Amino acid sequence: MADTFSLPFKTIDPVTVLYVVYVVVAAYLIIRIAAYLLARLSERSGQYRIGVVTLIPLTKVVVYAVAFYLVVTAFVEPSLSELVAFAGFFGVGVGFGLKDFFADIMGALVITFERPFQIGDKIAVGDKYGEVVDIGIRSTRIITPDDSQVSLPNSLILSSAVSSANAGSLAMMVVIDLFVDTESDPEGARAILRDALVTSKYVYISEEHPYTILIEDFPWYLRVRAKGYVTDLRFEFEFMSDVTGRAWAEYARQGIKPPRVVPGIALS
Repeated sequence: MADTFSLPFKTIDPVTVLYVVYVVVAAYLIIRIAAYLLARLSERSGQYRIGVVTLIPLTKVVVYAVAFYLVVTAFVEPSLSELVAFAGFFGVGVGFGLKDFFADIMGALVITFERPFQIGDKIAVGDKYGEVVDIGIRSTRIITPDDSQVSLPNSLILSSAVSSANAGSLAMMVVIDLFVDTESDPEGARAILRDALVTSKYVYISEEHPYTILIEDFPWYLRVRAKGYVTDLRFEFEFMSDVTGRAWAEYARQGIKPPRVVPGIALS
């Protein structure tokens, strides 16, 4: 007669139930406390901030895995082969009904270990853009520029093109476009934007982080584009506002005017 697969289930009593509750609550508290402490530590770590916060999703995966193992072994006494077989049967049994949920969990594991991005990065997924503040088991949370919190399912992230603006670095490239009239002095406009960029308190310039000023001529306007790195990605919009405001103030003093026509907008 062929061997049959079976698991030696333990007797379930109030002590076992309390043990499982204790494991679940302890795992939840450990994750919350660890995430809080690591987040606080990261804010005091300066240039190492992003490196510290990357430990948060890894901690979650480890704690959840240990908690799952402890809960399973509270009810059964499997050997290694039986545990692997049980995991396979369990996955097949619930996978059809919870396939999206498990796809999100697998997405979290892939994101944690492959690291296409990490906590603290600025990413764009579809039409959503913001700073990653948490990589959870089911979803990744970002804070958008207008301070809205958006939860992105991990399975969606894996099946979409993801753009990371800083790729784990604290510094991030920022592109600033100014449009001026075609009759303006292009070199003068370029020099003014350059000065505004390099004197900004938010700019970061080094051999690995150069800046570029480009001019492109369009039929109805000139585009003056500055590419430079901000010292901390959280100052992205302060950097843009600082450079843009001071450049336009100098344009006005030098008689450099905005175009009569800008992309998609007709000016009187």
